[in-house]
Amino acid sequence: MGQPGAKLVLNSTIYPKQQSYERNDGSVFVSSQKGRVLCILVPNMKRAQKDLVRCYINKAKLKLGMKILIIEDEPKTAAFVKRGFVEEGFTVDVATDGPDGLHMALTSAYDAVVLDVMLPKQDGWSVLTEIKERRPRQPVILLTALDSVPQRVKGLDLGADDYLVKPFAFSELLARVRNALRRAPARQPDTLRLADLDMDLARHKATRAGKSLDLAPQEYRLLEYLLRHAGEVLTRTQLAEQIWDINFDGDSNVVDVAVRRLRRKVDDSSERKL
Repeated sequence: MGQPGAKLVLNSTIYPKQQSYERNDGSVFVSSQKGRVLCILVPNMKRAQKDLVRCYINKAKLKLGMKILIIEDEPKTAAFVKRGFVEEGFTVDVATDGPDGLHMALTSAYDAVVLDVMLPKQDGWSVLTEIKERRPRQPVILLTALDSVPQRVKGLDLGADDYLVKPFAFSELLARVRNALRRAPARQPDTLRLADLDMDLARHKATRAGKSLDLAPQEYRLLEYLLRHAGEVLTRTQLAEQIWDINFDGDSNVVDVAVRRLRRKVDDSSERKL
């Protein structure tokens, strides 16, 4: 790092999520969701190379911490879309019918909602209408097999931010979601709380009774996911997919070990156990 001249370091495992980190010496690390550094910016790097790195940083900031809700009843489509967004660094929740999707959209904070129209129990038109009535700034992208011009016009008139027809390429859906996120007003920083446990997501800080918790990045993401889903029954498979982006192996104890370690850090100094 101290040598003169530009230096790009690729594919070095350092950080577990895509994010940019600026150090005191002015260097900047940008890592992918797979934990591999995309590039390192050194203070004396040439201008053209700095511009390239800023491009990586901007992409990292766009995806960092973004949360998507998919409301889709077709299992293969839902799994395909979820996998694509997870690989791009998003946190993803899935609802398989209209009422569940509407409830999740109105009770949790999502950066974007991907919504099918032909849903069981409640169609996507009415779900879209209620979301936009309650949360008019919520980006919603309709993803449906309904392809006629009147149907597209109806969706856009009801407030959809975009309309994509099935079959589709995930790259196009991703581009449309990114475009909707760029147009949307910045979401207010989230603060998650459970009893005397607080998470300031903007500052990337967790405290218990006012005392800072020393959490590793993976522990921080695990705690955030647990707080966002407080009161829900979460399986080891869900945690493995969302936090480690892996297929859960029933013989593995990685989830149990991580949860026990996190529980010790959160509970050991407090009389009340969460």
